[in-house]
Amino acid sequence: MRPPVLNPLFAPLSALPGIGAKLAKLFARLFGNEAEQPRVVDLLFHLPAGFVDRRNQPKLSAVVPDTVVTVAVTVDRHRPPPPHRPRAPYNIEAHDETNSLTITYFNARKDYLQKLLPEGERRYVSGTATLYDGHLQMVHPERVVSEAGFAKLPLLDPVYPLTEGLHPNQVRKAIELALDRVPALPEWQDTEWLKRNGFPAFAEALRTIHRPQTPADLEPQSPAWSRLAYDELLAGQLALALLRAHLRTRSGRGSAAEGVLRARIVAALPYSLTPSQQRAIDDIVTDLAQPNRMLRLLHGDVGSGKTVVALLAVATVIEAGRQAAFMAPTEILARQHFATIAPLAKAAGIRLAILTGRERGRERADILAALGAGDIDLIVGTHALFQEDVAFADLALAIIDEQHRFGVHQRLALARKGEAVDLLVLTATPIPRTLVLTYFGDMDISELREKPAGRQRIDTRALPLDRLEEVIDAVRRALDDGRRVYWVCPLIEESESVDLAAADARYESLQKRFGETVALVHGRMRGAEKDKAMARFASGAARILVATTVIEVGVDVPEASVMVIEHAERFGLAQLHQLRGRIGRGTERSTCLLLYKGPLGETAKARLAILRETDDGFRIAEEDLRLRGEGDLLGTRQSGMPGFRIARLESHGKLLSAAREDAALVLNRDPRLTSSRGAALRNLLYLFARDEAISLIGAG
Repeated sequence: MRPPVLNPLFAPLSALPGIGAKLAKLFARLFGNEAEQPRVVDLLFHLPAGFVDRRNQPKLSAVVPDTVVTVAVTVDRHRPPPPHRPRAPYNIEAHDETNSLTITYFNARKDYLQKLLPEGERRYVSGTATLYDGHLQMVHPERVVSEAGFAKLPLLDPVYPLTEGLHPNQVRKAIELALDRVPALPEWQDTEWLKRNGFPAFAEALRTIHRPQTPADLEPQSPAWSRLAYDELLAGQLALALLRAHLRTRSGRGSAAEGVLRARIVAALPYSLTPSQQRAIDDIVTDLAQPNRMLRLLHGDVGSGKTVVALLAVATVIEAGRQAAFMAPTEILARQHFATIAPLAKAAGIRLAILTGRERGRERADILAALGAGDIDLIVGTHALFQEDVAFADLALAIIDEQHRFGVHQRLALARKGEAVDLLVLTATPIPRTLVLTYFGDMDISELREKPAGRQRIDTRALPLDRLEEVIDAVRRALDDGRRVYWVCPLIEESESVDLAAADARYESLQKRFGETVALVHGRMRGAEKDKAMARFASGAARILVATTVIEVGVDVPEASVMVIEHAERFGLAQLHQLRGRIGRGTERSTCLLLYKGPLGETAKARLAILRETDDGFRIAEEDLRLRGEGDLLGTRQSGMPGFRIARLESHGKLLSAAREDAALVLNRDPRLTSSRGAALRNLLYLFARDEAISLIGAG
């Protein structure tokens, strides 16, 4: 139950005067969640992106063109457009004692403007002043007020991100009303910590940011913004610590093994393990033997050998007489893992099966029966694995690949399929330390730093799209040399609103040149169609695979040695690195061509330069974080992972360790959050939508 003291903040936005259903819908779109009713708290956490400084109040003769100014003028006369030219501008002449000014509107109502700027009256007008034909002009001023109105006008006016159809004044008015509803809440932060950092109280911090007195109040590093950012970070770390405590509550049943099956798998590998693979396996085997549940994240670069480490973990629990499940986010990836694991499982005598949405009817029933009877040691699959009718004889280890595509719910659901199930999470995205703490703070970490022996350096080049014909000629030469080519496009089909190459169109144009040797795979195809296209490419029957980012993770065709990425400027740095990792897996030297549409912005230029310079995924991930913030790095906006609304990791990352330590200390002293600070922290979890963690307190 949400504490009643928070009710004013969780009231629907439509409870505020002047906000009807239509306006509420626009606010929902602004907050990025049109499926849910926007609330007062959503509005309060919608922070300014900048401000208008109205402290610049020059006389007209001193106005610097192309700057924002606030000027006091007397209105002389209105010059509406002639009746036969309604699209012409509506001009209003005004002056002060030093110069004259034309105030211009387009598509404005005459009666409204005559009321706003009555002739002969003095008005304060605020906006960007420009020169037009040598004369001072202001088009669509932001604010027009009388002398009395100016006395109430904030000299620093916050500027908020908007969505189409929403006016800045509507946002400002709504925020003013929302600020008046902030209740007096008990303080959840440590008093000494607040004092040491000069942080204001929660309500005061909100008021300072939405009603700034100086430009410094709107800096992310300001005490007010930092206070709210720390609140958000602490809520996240507390939720992760509660999840960790919940998953570790019931003691595990250590799975100890001599390592016979592990030795068989290692003997069947065509290469030796890297030092970091060996370290990760040692850590995992130690964890599995303990009576506590394992919660471990294994992250490493593309091709660093996570699947083999996971399989050696599986071998440990199977040798101890128990079962394992290996879950991937997509069917393509699940089948890829199955194909990689099958020969090694056979060598070790591990009974293997796969379960995705495609296994149906009798086939599915047989798999489920064998799983329940203990006749399957390891099952690979998609989220189909945690459907209710899937039961294990004795599930000991759950492996989740590409964790950032699965929420906490799924993590818990698979772990509930057995008694005190150990959890190993894999991700092919090397993650900067700050983000590891943010998203995986409940886990122990293993990193795979080296590339396996024999991985080739990839020659990466950036080319403008107008050299497309040269690229197609280069592809022809590669095909003549017997090589295979990935061609990646950002969209599936042409869109009038976005001028991007589409996979369908590119597939057709390449097919005209190269015939049946071209295959197509994208996310909207049926599973069987995708598999057929992938199989043709893997076997060499198709030599060019046109694809969307569906091939980003897990797809393994060592013979592919050329990759063309169209509109590379539209992809994130980590995503480009992931895609590039699909080549360089065989003995051939590999080439990645990044096609971009110019002119490039500074960020896009920096992104492409880093890719050409390095293939170290950890460095690339750090650069990606620096260039574009944490929002998209792990695909959070697409996958429902908890992105931040207030905290900016580039400004507040240093607060993360303190939040982690604070959360651990709180739960150590007060595991059920029953103290006065504990009760206040429950409010904090609700405010930042981490209340799911409250249900874990004391749960079995």
